[in-house]
Amino acid sequence: MLINCVAYENGHKLADIQTTDISDYLSRPGCFVWVALRDPDDGELELMQEEFGLHELVVEDASHGHQRPKIEEYGDSLFVVMHTIEFAPDDSLQEGEIHIFVGPNYLLSIRNRSRHNLLSVRTRCEREPELLQKGSGFVLYALMDAIVDQYFPVVQEFENRLELVEAQIFEQKTKPRKNIRELYRLKQDVMELRHAVTPMLDAVSKLAGGRPPRPCEGMQEYFRDIYDHLSRINTSVEYIRETITTATQVNLALVAIEEGEVNKRLAAWAGIFAVATAFAGIWGMNFEVMPELKWKYGYPVALGMITVTCYLLYRRFKRAGWL
Repeated sequence: MLINCVAYENGHKLADIQTTDISDYLSRPGCFVWVALRDPDDGELELMQEEFGLHELVVEDASHGHQRPKIEEYGDSLFVVMHTIEFAPDDSLQEGEIHIFVGPNYLLSIRNRSRHNLLSVRTRCEREPELLQKGSGFVLYALMDAIVDQYFPVVQEFENRLELVEAQIFEQKTKPRKNIRELYRLKQDVMELRHAVTPMLDAVSKLAGGRPPRPCEGMQEYFRDIYDHLSRINTSVEYIRETITTATQVNLALVAIEEGEVNKRLAAWAGIFAVATAFAGIWGMNFEVMPELKWKYGYPVALGMITVTCYLLYRRFKRAGWL
């Protein structure tokens, strides 16, 4: 579906144009065309390929989707793939893709499976005609910057969830199985963000230094800013991953400690009842000749000895912290 198709000249909006007229405006000196699509069909992609002269391989990648984040050069043009990470209404993590085709005098952005609205990027660029005059390189920076900035709230939400689970670990009423399940779910979500961020570090570093592609010439300082943001997000992601691992180990250690406490209590009670059983077993033997067998105080004395012995053992285990 077509979102916008606009021609610019010298940093100012020239007109909203028809997609069939794109090639005509591209042939005009100093003219720049910016097109935005969302979940396009094959017919729209074929039209864009014809109007912009896109390489057939990148069009194939865009039509198939599910590409890893990357930046590839095709002559004087670039093909950029970035992943969007957002929370769905049911609080689950939703991953989308944005494909960006960049040439010396055009930029085509395609959103797939994403609810992100990038209209604010166009508004921002149109408010800064002196920067928009730089052409497709600045628009590419603005789009990438907007996508990367939307990772920060996701990281913050992950940190909040992790702090909540960490607090629950030491609560007696919380079941350890629930903590493990929440930690594992959080780890899966963090890995999705990591898969979106880590590959872009190397890709953006090529735009920030050395010999940048033609559309990005003179824009190195802008892409260094994106690289810095990606580095901060990647550091936060690695910290969260390490903390999740530590929290999981702590949770398992607490489970092991709790099991040890239960085993000690069971062993203590088993020891107490073992002594009582031993006394009862000895005095319950059916022998004719046994000490105090005919003594009228034998039964209460035996019960008293069993009770005293069990009480002494109970005190002993209590002092040792087993009961």
